[in-house]
Amino acid sequence: MPSPFPGMNPYLEHPNLWTGIHGRIIVAIADFLSPQLRPKYFIAIEERVYQTNDDNRLLLGIPDVVVKRASTEINPQNYNVTIVAPVISPKAVTVPLPTTVKERYLEVRNVETKEVVTVIEIISPKNKRTGEGRNAYENKRQRVLGSATNLVEIDLLRAGEPMLVFDDGTQNDYRILISRGDSRPQADLYAFNLQDIIPSFPLPLKTEDNEPVVQLQNLLDGIYDRGSYDLVIDYSQEPVPSLSETNAVWADTLLREKNLK
Repeated sequence: MPSPFPGMNPYLEHPNLWTGIHGRIIVAIADFLSPQLRPKYFIAIEERVYQTNDDNRLLLGIPDVVVKRASTEINPQNYNVTIVAPVISPKAVTVPLPTTVKERYLEVRNVETKEVVTVIEIISPKNKRTGEGRNAYENKRQRVLGSATNLVEIDLLRAGEPMLVFDDGTQNDYRILISRGDSRPQADLYAFNLQDIIPSFPLPLKTEDNEPVVQLQNLLDGIYDRGSYDLVIDYSQEPVPSLSETNAVWADTLLREKNLK
């Protein structure tokens, strides 16, 4: 059963599903591009590894202070009063343990020189939240933008803070950024919303090369079918993260028309 949404399916953004979706998109793009890049280029699946604390929160607690009242003996002759000191009982708390995070991305490399020509990134939730995940990605992003390497940045997540670009001036649900090494600081931003079909985009290579067109919508539709996500998703429930009021009305109407809600 195909996805009921014409573009990005917001139910795939659920944290319980996104890790699998992220991995499948990486592999699908690599498999799609590999035969088109031969024999000059090959595409490699790489990993970025960093450590972070769970949810980037400090989980240390503060012990409760409990005052237990003891009996006070008063001598009627000298009126001595016993001072009761508070008894502090420990509270069970949790300390943050470092977690190793691995995020996959793609590199298009020249077969002969092994030069990295293009980096393809699929943004993850940790990249869009304050913390080590965003820091690690932004450091990598700055290295790429400061080099001659092309960057393709695909953001299919509504939640979180988008990656920095200038001169955008619009609020959109999703974005694809194409930054060519020989055209910086200018770049192409494909900004689209829940109601839109995911735009196709050319894969930037060297100036003299023919650039294959990545049909991301077709790839995502294939992932939905092969992963049998229609059996996993309960469309009678609201998606996580929640939709804006306008998107919620539109999605509700769409799902009711398809008898899914």
